[in-house]
Amino acid sequence: MDVVHIGERARAALARSGGVAAPLPAFADAPYLEADGEVIWVGARLPARHPRAVITSCAPPRGVTLRFAALPARGWSPRLPILDEDAVARVIDAAGALRRALVGACAPRGFGMLLAGRAPGFPLDLAVPRVEALGAAYRREDPDAVFVASLPLLGFGTGLTPSGDDLAGAALFGRRFVSPRDLGWQDVAERLSREVAVRSHAVSAALFADLARGQSFAPLHAVAEALLRGEHDAALLAARTLAAVGHSSGWDMLAGLMIGVTGRCTGR
Repeated sequence: MDVVHIGERARAALARSGGVAAPLPAFADAPYLEADGEVIWVGARLPARHPRAVITSCAPPRGVTLRFAALPARGWSPRLPILDEDAVARVIDAAGALRRALVGACAPRGFGMLLAGRAPGFPLDLAVPRVEALGAAYRREDPDAVFVASLPLLGFGTGLTPSGDDLAGAALFGRRFVSPRDLGWQDVAERLSREVAVRSHAVSAALFADLARGQSFAPLHAVAEALLRGEHDAALLAARTLAAVGHSSGWDMLAGLMIGVTGRCTGR
């Protein structure tokens, strides 16, 4: 298999492992493998670029050790754009406009239902008060309260990555986007990344930590960049691309992004 595209986190892990990636014991049939202690994501038709992603020229076999003979010298490594104080209010307004346009253009799933002002289906409906408490903590700009409110969401939900992990992680991503100089958010991101490692499973914990440090799926970064530039159509296109990731993971992340940026994700 040739490597068509690779994220820097995956490239560095494979470089350390001599190009060897082994199946994760609990995920033998999933596209996630382990290289030098890092979770990486391997496939020919991955839905988006990611720092852990290895996009290959043909579909790799599942459940076996993979060996990559050649790796690119560098991989894709996203960074959050840097906002100045004058840009924050514009980004918050643009995020509200994006939410309204998005729910008018697509049928939301998972916690994305909250963007339309509707309760998600079972079992996520049970966590709506937890999500509301998380939004209130972000509106108060209280990192310690965000830590407490995030804990019951970690590991909660169905799917390969629980919806609570995707939402809480993307909320941290959003807040670090609009408050890049506040070290309190970096601290709570690190604390929650340690907590998710014992409250969820290895794949979701790794992806949560990426969100928390502000390095995640390419369309999520594209949403942030378009919001900063005030490019509404580009933000909507990127959000729709993100919404297609997983069964509801993309929608869960969009709901979390709105919480982190604006302090709320409901349509009310």
